[in-house]
Amino acid sequence: MKPLLSILIVEPSDIIIEGLQSLLDETGDFNVLAPLHDAAILHERLVTQSPDLLLINPSMVLPQSQQQQAILRFRQSKPVVALLYQYVPPQVLQGYTAVLDICENRGRVASLLRECCDTRDDGGNEESYELSDRETEVLVLLAQGCSSKEIAEKLHISIHTVNTHRKNITHKTGIKSVAGLAVYAALHNLIDG
Repeated sequence: MKPLLSILIVEPSDIIIEGLQSLLDETGDFNVLAPLHDAAILHERLVTQSPDLLLINPSMVLPQSQQQQAILRFRQSKPVVALLYQYVPPQVLQGYTAVLDICENRGRVASLLRECCDTRDDGGNEESYELSDRETEVLVLLAQGCSSKEIAEKLHISIHTVNTHRKNITHKTGIKSVAGLAVYAALHNLIDG
């Protein structure tokens, strides 16, 4: 039996925290640690509790702050997921492993968090360069000429999540152009050539 993945949620809203805790408790895969309602003692909590994943509302962290530095250090070894329900500038989201839109369906919330932890677990110290199932789905739709918005609509995920998958695909394959990704997909028999 796999050990439970510990998650620290940093979010000011009790309603959102309780909803996430309830949803994650249902899966039986997660241990939700006592949440933080502000980021003032974030560094101390990361050090003392060493969660497997940090789920944080990015609007709670000021750029160049001590909390931002703590998140960047934590992200070197473990995933940090941005919890979104308001506009956050895209450049702010680049510092996160993934983005979880509050409108995601129940099953997708848990699977996104599992994927983030699983990609960190694959291969010990070495990065995993194998595409996840969801990344493969996104790759196929990209190769078919779909835009990020169209992919988001077809897969019922946010555009932010699509863009995170696109970044992961580019990182793992080393291919930056859509045409190159289409060739990659055809060579790997992901689409009809």
